Amino acid sequence: SRIRQGLFLVLRDFQGLTQIILPQDEAHSHVRKLLSNAPVESVVRVTGIVSSRPPGQENPKMPTGDIEVKVETAEILNSCKKLPFEIKDFIKKSEALRMQYRYLDLRSFQLQYNLRLRSQIVMRMREYLCNLHGFVDVETPTLFKRTPGGAKEFLVPSREAGKFYSLPQSPQQFKQLLMVGGVDRYFQVARCYRDEGSRPDRQPEFTQIDIEMSFVDQAGIQGLIEGLLQYSWPQERGAITTPFPSMTYEEALADYGTDKPDTRFGMKIVDISDILRRSDIQFVQNALSYPHGTVKAICIPQGVVKKRQPDGSLKSLLTKLLGKEQQSELIRALNVQVDDVVLLAAGEHKRCSALGSLRLESADLLEAAGMTLRDPTAFHFLWVVDFPLFLPKEENPAELESAHHPFTAPHPVDTNLLYSDPTKVRSQHYDLVLNGNEIGGGSIRIHNAEQQRFVLEKVLKEDSEVLSHLLEALESGAPPHGGIALGLDRLISLIVGAPSIRDVIAFPKSFRGRDLMGNAPDYVTPEELEPYHIQVSWPVAETEAKKN
Repeated sequence: SRIRQGLFLVLRDFQGLTQIILPQDEAHSHVRKLLSNAPVESVVRVTGIVSSRPPGQENPKMPTGDIEVKVETAEILNSCKKLPFEIKDFIKKSEALRMQYRYLDLRSFQLQYNLRLRSQIVMRMREYLCNLHGFVDVETPTLFKRTPGGAKEFLVPSREAGKFYSLPQSPQQFKQLLMVGGVDRYFQVARCYRDEGSRPDRQPEFTQIDIEMSFVDQAGIQGLIEGLLQYSWPQERGAITTPFPSMTYEEALADYGTDKPDTRFGMKIVDISDILRRSDIQFVQNALSYPHGTVKAICIPQGVVKKRQPDGSLKSLLTKLLGKEQQSELIRALNVQVDDVVLLAAGEHKRCSALGSLRLESADLLEAAGMTLRDPTAFHFLWVVDFPLFLPKEENPAELESAHHPFTAPHPVDTNLLYSDPTKVRSQHYDLVLNGNEIGGGSIRIHNAEQQRFVLEKVLKEDSEVLSHLLEALESGAPPHGGIALGLDRLISLIVGAPSIRDVIAFPKSFRGRDLMGNAPDYVTPEELEPYHIQVSWPVAETEAKKN
């Protein structure tokens, strides 16, 4: 790893650092010369005597800081050339360079720690599920067919003209079919694929802890997951307490403006429609004239820009349009203190995500200015429940799409509404949120073929023929069942405090889904494409570039 003053060599292996004392006597001069001249990052083998360091020379920052090794023999197993960057965690390297030389980046202490901790957590999860709770670890196929709805899938050509496989975005159908097949408790560390283009902090291939159970309800799944996380949680991160708190989808949107609230800090959204209903503020009146019109606010502590004055009044362009009584009501409703900032948003109730985003942005700004709002060592888990079963499509609000996926069962109380007013149906879908990040999602599934066919054909307007195998299975004595998938990459990145999920994956793809080390994806020849009945139609600019 490094050499100091020609006297000490620091060797690094997977267990950490060890100080080596170079021999200074003439009899071992060849050993000293060999090791002194070895380039940094070379692979060496040394043998010698392990001894205590002299008093006062111990290094409490190193696990091996109490000992050193006095070299007797040495061998260079492989010399190292000059590298594109130094293997030191404090050296700043561009993301692209780290990805291009990932095999070097993996030598860093942080990545070694992340990958080893990930391995330990997965092993504990296997123990908990398989050894303590009777789950069966089953591998499901990677080559399958397109699934209606959901994320975009990667296509894989086949030798049958015009026919393609799809890489599954999750093992959803297979795990339900395993329930029909009598494998009543299934689990898999599953590789999943989504062709989502260049979305930040997403990976085209990622890993899920995938779980499905027969004869289970929502509380049963939640209890299992809480126990799983408690059992596999690393000791150095402190104990986590269960049961996790729970919040409905409607409560999350109303109080936090998002379905994945970060509950480590306050600044909740407050509905102030009734206070401002009598005001002369034009944009407020416009918003309140809509059927679901509302005015909401958040109070930013010590925000200092538009603020309550030391004399207790409000300073804002809007105050001249508010009476003294309304100002007092606002101060009470939002608990406004001196130097606080109040942000208002007015519009339709369903569109309160703007204040949710502003709440998080404000927290970032306050923390950048030195205020501590979110304890970086705290882990706040939260279940979000009672999601709507369907949501209007963004591109065509007259049509509906599944809020989770088309196999999610309606809430038992709302089952009749499925056939009369599907927009009002709540689902048996539950998300697990950690510090404002969704780390898991699942549901109780539809196990009745007739109900599943109705959802696909009548509500979602999908071709049910694509799922004929699943519908047939549901007609063949399918037990009630439900499950969940935990996003392993996201979970580990939050546990270790990594800025990106790329820091907990050995060989991740870049922001644009490329492998910068192996240069994938890459071109293939027309001859290689021929068996798949595919011809590439090149854009004109690229054709010219290839000629040149």
